[in-house]
Amino acid sequence: MNLPATTAESPDPVLSIALPAAVDGRDGTNRARGVRLQIAASCDVEAVRVWLAEYAGSPHTLRSYRKEAVRLLLWATQTLGKPLSSLTREDFLVYERFLAAPTGDWADPERPRRGGARRLFDGPLSERSQHQALGIVSNLLSYLVSAGYLAGNPLALRRRTGAAAKRARRVERYLDHALWDHVLASVEQWPRITARDHQHYERSRWLIRLLYHTGLRVSEAANAKAADFYQRRGKWWLYVVGKGGSEGEVPVSTALMAELARYRVFYGLPPTPSGDETVAAILSVTGDPHKNLTPAAVYLIVKEVFRRAADALATSDPVGAATLLRASTHWLRHSAASHQADAGTDLRFIQKNMRHASIQTTGIYLHAEDDRRHSETVREQGEREWPDS
Repeated sequence: MNLPATTAESPDPVLSIALPAAVDGRDGTNRARGVRLQIAASCDVEAVRVWLAEYAGSPHTLRSYRKEAVRLLLWATQTLGKPLSSLTREDFLVYERFLAAPTGDWADPERPRRGGARRLFDGPLSERSQHQALGIVSNLLSYLVSAGYLAGNPLALRRRTGAAAKRARRVERYLDHALWDHVLASVEQWPRITARDHQHYERSRWLIRLLYHTGLRVSEAANAKAADFYQRRGKWWLYVVGKGGSEGEVPVSTALMAELARYRVFYGLPPTPSGDETVAAILSVTGDPHKNLTPAAVYLIVKEVFRRAADALATSDPVGAATLLRASTHWLRHSAASHQADAGTDLRFIQKNMRHASIQTTGIYLHAEDDRRHSETVREQGEREWPDS
């Protein structure tokens, strides 16, 4: 197993590989025929490159997605001798088994981690990692179907079973109300002695509130403009461009608009954004109003907020502190949906707020019934008289 060398035809750093003509996908058996192609791609690598370009604003996501795309492209062409655009459901059943036990050069510890002869696996993937890898690949295939490049997504037929299905029933990567309140209170204890301290404090408190109140993904928050906040019928909304260029709008509370006003005034801007300004919703670290904070910077700031909050809990609540140390930006999105569900918000509205394609996805944030079942069960057990041993 060797990575194809970068060629003059594939200089793009997003995905700099080239495949032999026989397996490049120009004549793939799953290529869509008779439909209008929405992307300028004639082969599989070009199509995958367009998909990856959608995540250029999110370096962490881009690296993860590129890794899975390269693994699949090379496995299909080198192990099966087929292009990605000819893979069937049966092929993916074989690929699932391969992910659980990659052999030979694919995971050879003697091979380097970088370069054309590098290994692509450190060993068998855990069940969770397998599920994540196949989810990313399914995202790719669905995108190419929507783009008119593929006729269908073989992974759409995949049945979720076992632990993967159980994990989907309830999301666990979120902060309960008490932990979220602690995070907010913790930020208020940050030092504001120097101008730089004060700037970092204002930026951090605005950022976590924006992510929590709107449920934005990292790349969406990083790319947001102040002009994306707008009024309709006296109510504030936030226009969002999400995954795959999908558009949506999120309700914005009066409280969050007050926080936006505070943040803007701190930088000498008018409290309310206008529809024609080019100011970023989250200014760059230098405070330049026309430069957005990068997704990587958003991620690091949120991790710092959680780390500092965890430090403050280390003695009094070690479990809560451990939770905060694991938390990341996406936990704020999960927390937003979970807390909306706890408040009794209609599930259809949460689906629209989170911009989920399926209401089944939104359903994993319903915790209230489990909480009630737990409380009533434990109360009943507590009232029962147990015989002495």
